[in-house]
Amino acid sequence: MGTGPGWQGTTILAVRRGGRVVIAGDGQVSLGDTVIKGSARKVRRLSPGGYDVVAGFAGSTADAFTLLERLESKLEATPGQLQRACVELAKDWRTDKYLQKLEAMLIVSDGAQMYVVTGAGDVLEPEHDVAAIGSGGNYALAAARGLMETDMDAETVARHAMAIAADICVYTNGHLTVETIEAG
Repeated sequence: MGTGPGWQGTTILAVRRGGRVVIAGDGQVSLGDTVIKGSARKVRRLSPGGYDVVAGFAGSTADAFTLLERLESKLEATPGQLQRACVELAKDWRTDKYLQKLEAMLIVSDGAQMYVVTGAGDVLEPEHDVAAIGSGGNYALAAARGLMETDMDAETVARHAMAIAADICVYTNGHLTVETIEAG
């Protein structure tokens, strides 16, 4: 799942539509050409101080959990300010010698805002109300963008796009964790 020696894969997709954001992640963890686990949970709900955020991660699991803990503490320090918390996390991630070594990416949303956060210091607000990361991310992104032309709801778009990614990317499976968060 991470980017360490021999580790590959994951697909995380976020879709915003109809006043909600759906973040979906596959469950496959691979080491080389071997599937180690098929039901990993790479999408989590965080509730620091009663403020709900959904986050999906690609990369090293331990690194991602470290980043999620840091994000929670940033959200506790800046309640209700997801963008500010993400920017503060990205600044720390880029400048702290320990954090610089972490190999993961995050998609986070509070239902109204949606961001991709990277170790390069990026806090990106995606266009077209769709974001994706991981080895199958480009497949899921392309599929979701095409499905946004339909009248499907956010969860249906996410599930169909993830199924397409799982059919194409050998490091992505169809065992999904799906979390929905409402705007406001």
